[in-house]
Amino acid sequence: MPPTRLRAIQADITTLDVDAIVNAANRTLLGGGGVDGAIHRAAGPALLHACKQLDGCATGQAKITQGYRLPAKYVIHTVGPIWFGGGQGEADQLRDCYRNALQLAVEHEARSIAFPAISTGIYGYPVASAAAIAVATAQAFVAQQPALQEILFCCFSDADLKVYASLLNPG
Repeated sequence: MPPTRLRAIQADITTLDVDAIVNAANRTLLGGGGVDGAIHRAAGPALLHACKQLDGCATGQAKITQGYRLPAKYVIHTVGPIWFGGGQGEADQLRDCYRNALQLAVEHEARSIAFPAISTGIYGYPVASAAAIAVATAQAFVAQQPALQEILFCCFSDADLKVYASLLNPG
């Protein structure tokens, strides 16, 4: 099996033709702002109905639904930590978000997955620190479980893209 490709791109995550996209959700899973709101709008009302059946999600955990009107077959919902300065276990919780989402993807036989920059929006996690955790967690995961063919880090801004690209292509 060829090694998993890890890439950073700048795109609208709701338009990506991958097996799974990750939703940076809130604990209710019932939609919100930012990436969460965009995914719910693009997927349509069936996603909200499915999320109501999931009974919320704890920080660091992940749950999966169909993608409905999205190009992606699945939406993996994960709740990132709110940044309180780094001393409240935020790094471990963020690492859990990525690890649990990747595990769900593998369990559902996904070959490709796209992540937003979890917790870096309204939750205030510093982008450089969050990106370092995201990339390191993905690299460690695929070293143990190489079933995924591609992991995309879907960046909203050019500045975020540069941070991820520097981690994925050092030098």
